Amino acid sequence: MEATENKKGSGGAFIIQNHLNQEIFTPEDFNEEQQMMKAAVKEFIDREVWPQKERFEKKDYGLTKSLMEQAGSLGFLSVSVPEAYGGLGMGFVSSMLVCDYISGATGSFSTAFGAHTGIGTLPITLYGTEEQKQKYLPKLSSGEWFGSYCLTEPGAGSDANSGKTKAVLSEDGTHYKISGQKMWISNAGFASLMIVFARIEDDKNITGFIVPYEPENGIRLGEEENKLGIHASSTRQVFFSETQVPVENMLGERGGGFKIAMNALNVGRVKLGVACLDAQRRVTTEAIKYANERVQFKTPISQFGAIKEKIARMASSCYAGESACYRAAKEIEDRIQYFVSQGMSHQEAELKGVEDFAVECSIIKVGASEDVQNCADEGIQIFGGMGFSADTPMESAWRDARIGRIYEGTNEINRMLSVGMLLKKGMKGQIDLMAAVMQAVAELGANESPKNASGTILTEEQNLIHNFKQLFLMLTGNAVQKYGTQLEDHQQVLLSLSDILIEIYFSESALLRTLKNCDREGAEAQKTQQALVKHYVYEAHDIVLKKAKEVILSISKGAEQKQLLEVVSKSCSYSDYPNIVDVKTEIADRFISENSYFL
Repeated sequence: MEATENKKGSGGAFIIQNHLNQEIFTPEDFNEEQQMMKAAVKEFIDREVWPQKERFEKKDYGLTKSLMEQAGSLGFLSVSVPEAYGGLGMGFVSSMLVCDYISGATGSFSTAFGAHTGIGTLPITLYGTEEQKQKYLPKLSSGEWFGSYCLTEPGAGSDANSGKTKAVLSEDGTHYKISGQKMWISNAGFASLMIVFARIEDDKNITGFIVPYEPENGIRLGEEENKLGIHASSTRQVFFSETQVPVENMLGERGGGFKIAMNALNVGRVKLGVACLDAQRRVTTEAIKYANERVQFKTPISQFGAIKEKIARMASSCYAGESACYRAAKEIEDRIQYFVSQGMSHQEAELKGVEDFAVECSIIKVGASEDVQNCADEGIQIFGGMGFSADTPMESAWRDARIGRIYEGTNEINRMLSVGMLLKKGMKGQIDLMAAVMQAVAELGANESPKNASGTILTEEQNLIHNFKQLFLMLTGNAVQKYGTQLEDHQQVLLSLSDILIEIYFSESALLRTLKNCDREGAEAQKTQQALVKHYVYEAHDIVLKKAKEVILSISKGAEQKQLLEVVSKSCSYSDYPNIVDVKTEIADRFISENSYFL
């Protein structure tokens, strides 16, 4: 079924292909329906959520639940639920858009929304029987019920399949008795339904179950956890003591729970990435406003170069993150539609479509969660002493952002997964990775790297990104040659390769977005966007150079090492360096004049 023309749209293929800018989807491509949904979500957040930040910080869990109920009444909880079960049945891009703009005001509401619509509801949508979907999805999509996801245990975090919670079949075969302890369960304090993972007998893999929250059925909640951030997100331990679950409430097949958990996490990862974006926009906007208002030495601090540098960095990472998230969203949506066209049910197609882009899901999760943390940190610095005060929005934004690097698999796990899954796709023949590695070795081994830029705009950046890809392929090939199947044991090498992969995807996404918009609006109208790309690629260049050297120093020595280092120096070199201070000043001046992140 993997036809040649189909591989063009395969997940992970970005590393071996040069994409045309017209092939990428950008935020500027939202259709009328999506623009209306974006406006509705922003209005709700600005009116009902943003003004309540103080109450969130005071652990007002009731407020979180009340606002979730309002979100349900407005249809925001049902975007990705099929119409047959009370949802809006909108596509993956629309689902990402709602997750983006509903998540920026506070991490508490963002967590409640993400846990409910993602890992709390999605497993039933994707794996539930027709009876299960008819019974539970209408209540979940309307906000009548809220969902939670019970996977993590005291001894089972990143190693999710090692959970000790047991499910024992009753003597009459009508139900399972679940016993065990789950921890860090979001929405536990007001969830009506729990997706619970437990092991039946000595099965190799865990199994999923749909468990209504009924305290009298052997379910007990721990106290609310005291957390660094997301203060009004309900987070509790859940204890099961011979909780009776009808056999018809098994989710998917026996032993299929690990697969359910991993596929739910793939969706959760890319949605966590997009959920970081509006927080970045809001932090950047608040920092710009403050910098324009704050006067020191008779001058608004926004006019100081040290502040402009921070604003440029904040805006550039947000622009690249937007570009990467919506590029991936449309690629996943298109993949789902492709599988439907091949005769799959929408349920099967969505599972396979998201799974196919697991590499991009991990990349986006890592990149966006770290960018929002850095953005909030810069925001605090711009506010100075006031930024450290709980009376300003920066302090809570910084604390709320920190959980993103832990959610949906730690960033370290996701870094290693991104490279590991890419290699697995190559071994399965889903992408022609080996041929691309050989071509990269030949190209980089030549005296002159070929120029691959098209047009006359951002040619330096186009050539650099192409060379970043070739360098990644060459280094990955060398690492596999040296370590073979033991590469997964060399985690520091994988981490460095992953950092290069992340910079490639984010840089190329920002580049293609800008080139596409230059084509339709004219280069002059996209001067700020071009500057954002120049700045982001300049920063990426240093990361790629550093991480490539780390890989080379690990996998080689002697003459081979010297040769590889020379290849890195050549392939990562600018032919004409930009005046990066001028570039950053141009970016900052534009955003300062708009008094916000305006894109």
